[in-house]
Amino acid sequence: MPTETSPDPNQAPVPELKPGNRREQIGWYFYDWANSAFSTTIGAVFLGPYVSDLAEQAAGADGLVRLLGVPMAPYSFVSYCVSISVVLQVLFLPILGAIADYSSLRKRLMQIFAVAGSWATMFMFFVTDQTWWLGGLLFIIANLCFGAAIVFYNAYLPDIAEPEERDRVSSVGWALGYLGGGLLLTLNLALFLLRDTLGIDAGLAVRINLFSGGLWWFSWSFVTWRLLRSRDKAKALPPGETYLSTGLKQLWDTFQETAKYPHTIRFLIAYLLYNDGIQTVFSVAAVFAAAPLLQGGLEIEQGMLTMVILMIQFVAFGGALLFGRLAVRYGAKKALFYGLIVWTIVVIYAYLGLRGESRILEFWILGGFIALVMGGTQAVSRGLFANMIPPGKEAEFFSIYEVSERGTSWLGPLAFGLVNQITGSLRPAMVSIILFFIAGMALLLRVDVRRAIAESGNKPPAVV
Repeated sequence: MPTETSPDPNQAPVPELKPGNRREQIGWYFYDWANSAFSTTIGAVFLGPYVSDLAEQAAGADGLVRLLGVPMAPYSFVSYCVSISVVLQVLFLPILGAIADYSSLRKRLMQIFAVAGSWATMFMFFVTDQTWWLGGLLFIIANLCFGAAIVFYNAYLPDIAEPEERDRVSSVGWALGYLGGGLLLTLNLALFLLRDTLGIDAGLAVRINLFSGGLWWFSWSFVTWRLLRSRDKAKALPPGETYLSTGLKQLWDTFQETAKYPHTIRFLIAYLLYNDGIQTVFSVAAVFAAAPLLQGGLEIEQGMLTMVILMIQFVAFGGALLFGRLAVRYGAKKALFYGLIVWTIVVIYAYLGLRGESRILEFWILGGFIALVMGGTQAVSRGLFANMIPPGKEAEFFSIYEVSERGTSWLGPLAFGLVNQITGSLRPAMVSIILFFIAGMALLLRVDVRRAIAESGNKPPAVV
């Protein structure tokens, strides 16, 4: 992992970098290109069905698996692991964000967690039928590190882009993330479909693909380390204090000051609600489509499922860019709200449809609509929130924001898993997701965006 050297006192000081530096923006984009492999190859396609199938094979006569004596439905295991990882994020990410804002360690912390997460992902190669539980443990570690690194990555957005261009820069980052994740997924799909020709079984093909997700994340991150500068200004620690104790105190001060930013907090709560719905759809889509519990008797094979997710990646590339332009022209709030309406319609149809012989075609159509709004709603949300953050508290606020970022929601997967376990069917579990979208949209309507930006001390864009 690259390290940062101390400045040479004999050299002239490096000029302060201003927002809009093209080189830094490119470096920032490439981290989305790098870590999106985790969201696609690991979170969306291969890990959930693979570990769920292994857990089902390990189930007892009552159809349940037991881990540390706790009984659970095999197809709920991965959802529970998602929830655990996010609970850990709730505990640790705000503290890390406060430490990063106070210290000059933002880039270094981003590197540490990216490396740890990518290596935990590569170790998923060793998940087999005897170690099915290891898949869940490694996912908890990798997902926690994924979320931590993203906090510091997102906190760079106000540094590298002016208010007028943050929606565009955020959207380009999301778009390239989908493109990078889609490219690796294309290679993953080719390996899976050609496994017989290559003389490997399905399990080994999945394990190789899991390893590739971590390797892609680790390798491409070096482009970011090369181009993205450490822009933090170090602060002297108070006597007798450490970064941990100082970070905790700063975090407490921030929570006491939240009354100064009511509309920023209102938007954050709305985001946590509707993004729980988005992340739940994305994290359970593979299990929902692949499980043989749906009516109609059709079961989507792993190859077909991967092709649908692959289509989503490339369509989402265009969708993210489209929503970035819509936000600039019509305002981020309007673009975001209409995107959430589409999300709600998609989930309602997933509950009502996918029953007959046309199920596979319907799944492809639903995937297309998901792709159109998936990257766009998240990119616009990130750009909008970046304008609402008080200067100097970027990592703190983005640490809270990240609690329910892509692949890290906990209420949604928990509700989905519990409803599935209680009813014995994945279809009723889809109903729980709709509530998150409706509640999020209702609260979003009450956010005064221009006022939120002004309260945070930032300059509002021309169109909000």
